[in-house]
Amino acid sequence: MMLREKVYPEVRALLEFMDAAPRPPIESLTPGDARKGVIAAMQMLASPSEEVARVENLRIPSPAGEIPVRVYTPAGAGPFPGLVYFHGGGWVVCDLETHDAGCRGIARRAGAVVVSVDYRLAPEHKFPAAVDDAHAATVWVAANVERLGIDPRRLAVGGDSAGGNLAAVVAMKCRDAGGPALALQVMVYPVTNLTTFDTPSHQEFADGYYLTRTQMIWFRDHYLTSMADAPNPQASPLLAPNLRGLPPAVVITAECDPLRDEGEAYAKRLAEAGVAVACTRYLGMVHPFFSLGGLLPAGRRAVEQVAAAVAMIA
Repeated sequence: MMLREKVYPEVRALLEFMDAAPRPPIESLTPGDARKGVIAAMQMLASPSEEVARVENLRIPSPAGEIPVRVYTPAGAGPFPGLVYFHGGGWVVCDLETHDAGCRGIARRAGAVVVSVDYRLAPEHKFPAAVDDAHAATVWVAANVERLGIDPRRLAVGGDSAGGNLAAVVAMKCRDAGGPALALQVMVYPVTNLTTFDTPSHQEFADGYYLTRTQMIWFRDHYLTSMADAPNPQASPLLAPNLRGLPPAVVITAECDPLRDEGEAYAKRLAEAGVAVACTRYLGMVHPFFSLGGLLPAGRRAVEQVAAAVAMIA
């Protein structure tokens, strides 16, 4: 058994529970079976579901067909800040349900309309299907701000893990297309470089800390058609040649997460490009602590941090 000296006690208890009751690793499962297992586990460990004024399930148009979204509207009189949210799950697992509690928490605490996007998953839909859906959903939200009760000057994108990757890429696509204008991008332990998994954090936390290096390879191999896609900035935003002119960013990482270094490297590159960045490393935490607020107080604090940033959009 690993010593796991860096993780906090509540995280160590979770990891030891997982050691004592091992389940088949994700990489040994079919995508369908992996989805079932992840959905059950995340719903069990998520924060309690909070009430918001209105929750609406919609299917919005896109060039590739309809995209399911869930709109969370807070109490009060709008227009509100708006957050287009992309869930994590390696582009292969998770859905609107796994991230329902987090989106409710952000909407309620930020007093913001949160639009959660059920983008197409791999391997049934390879890169760049998720990117195309995420961008199309953002364009649709911007075109429907009046209907949704969103202040068009206070529109943000955000997501965790693979969703953080999509948020970064959508921000670049919106910049390059001349709109829609975004006021903030939020990236929680984002994947930013699919060309290599050899950073110090990938090496130190390769196994035994919830998300593993082997799982990341499994996710990447399902998402990309081949490694020839990996250097594409729409797959690996860290490799984008130009990050100037992007909206202000909030980047959250976990100390004991293989993805820590690439998330912080992206925050550093944004800052070097003149983008205002707030980067926070949550000590003693593992991937995906942000979605485990039912067990980890730090997960609830991170949701509150995101909500505060969205609420403060000028």
